[in-house]
Amino acid sequence: MTVTGQDTKALDTEALRALRGLEDGRSSVRLRAALAVGTAPDPRFVATLVERCAIEPEFFVRDMLTWALTRHPVALTLPELLRELRSERAQARSQALHTLSKIGDRRAWPAITGALLSDPEVEVARSAWRAAVILVPEGEEAALATVLATQLGRGERETQLSLSRALVALGEAIQPALHAAATAADPRTRTHALATTRLLRDPDTGFEFAIEEAKRVVALGGGGPEGQ
Repeated sequence: MTVTGQDTKALDTEALRALRGLEDGRSSVRLRAALAVGTAPDPRFVATLVERCAIEPEFFVRDMLTWALTRHPVALTLPELLRELRSERAQARSQALHTLSKIGDRRAWPAITGALLSDPEVEVARSAWRAAVILVPEGEEAALATVLATQLGRGERETQLSLSRALVALGEAIQPALHAAATAADPRTRTHALATTRLLRDPDTGFEFAIEEAKRVVALGGGGPEGQ
C-alpha cells in the first residue's frame, strides 16, 4: 500500500478499511474494497489502485480496480498508468492499457508504441490493440492498420479474433494493409487477412466461418481480398 503514515492519519475509517481490503486474501473482500474506493474516490488512492492492478489475480477484481481508477481525475491517473506501460511485469502493462482504453484520453496515444502492439505477451498485445483503436487520432487509422497487420496470423483463434475486431473497428482505412497481408508468403497471415476482410464486408459473418472460408481460398491458391 503506497499511502504513507501521514496520509493514513487523514483518512477516515471507511477509507482505511477499503485500502486494507484491497490486500485481503479473499477475492470477495478485495472486490468490495475496490467498489468502495471507486464509490468514494480520493487522490491518495490512485497509486495503490495502480499497484494492485499489476498483481491482482482475479479478473473481476481487476475490472473493478479499473472502474475505480476511472472515477479519479485523469490528471492523476494518466501519469501513473503511463509509467506502468514500461513495467517488466506483463500484467501491469496489460491492465494499464486496459484502463487507458476505458479512460479514453487521447493524450495517452503517443505511449501506444509498436513494441506494445507487438508485445511478446499475448494479453499485453491484445490490450494494446484495443487501446490503440480507441485512442488513435483521426487521420492516423491507416498507419495504425499497417502496424496491426504485422500481427496477422499470430496466436490461436481467440487472439486472432481480437486482432480482427480491432482492425474492423478502424473501418475502411484498413483495406490497403489487408490487401498487402492477403498476398504475404505466410499462409496463416493470408488466411487471417482474408477472414478479416470478410468481417469488414459483412460484420454479421461469424469468425469461425470467415476463417474456414479463408483457409479454403488459400488452399486453392487464392490471395488478395478480391480472391474471396
